[in-house]
Amino acid sequence: MKLGEKMRYLREVEGTLRGLGREMTQQEIVQAIKKELRKSISQSYLSQIENGARPHLTNSSRMLLAHFFKVHPGYLVDDPEGFANELISEVGVGEDRMDLWLINGAERFRRDPEVSHALLEVARHEDSRGCLILLGAILETPKLAERLLQVLKPEVHQRREEKRRQKKNGRPWL
Repeated sequence: MKLGEKMRYLREVEGTLRGLGREMTQQEIVQAIKKELRKSISQSYLSQIENGARPHLTNSSRMLLAHFFKVHPGYLVDDPEGFANELISEVGVGEDRMDLWLINGAERFRRDPEVSHALLEVARHEDSRGCLILLGAILETPKLAERLLQVLKPEVHQRREEKRRQKKNGRPWL
């Protein structure tokens, strides 16, 4: 993936995380950086990056954008030719690689905003590995996941129950 594609993707992710339901514009990114980090970057610089006119970031810009988007600075470069986004080995996966894998998963499931958002939340958590281990423990405990869903996300639980009832009644098309 090229740097410009990554920047567009990060704007999309940031818009989702901020509840906008759309990608943040370049100008909104500029304003948010100014307000939240008290630093500046120009909209035209972001545009040049995204359009490939500026294929590399200065170190200070890379650090600023990495801090804003909460990604590792090494993510903000073009991927080498033939680079695979998927994890190759489960052994020794570092927190940063795991976070990038989760972000990639969020992109793949962007048409399912709830799943995409959940993956991004895990990626942004300071201990994403611990979150996944906790999820595993929740799923190992009979009926705990269903009960937590019912309490924490009642609207999702209700939709699932309605789908089950429809399927049981032989009318899945409703």
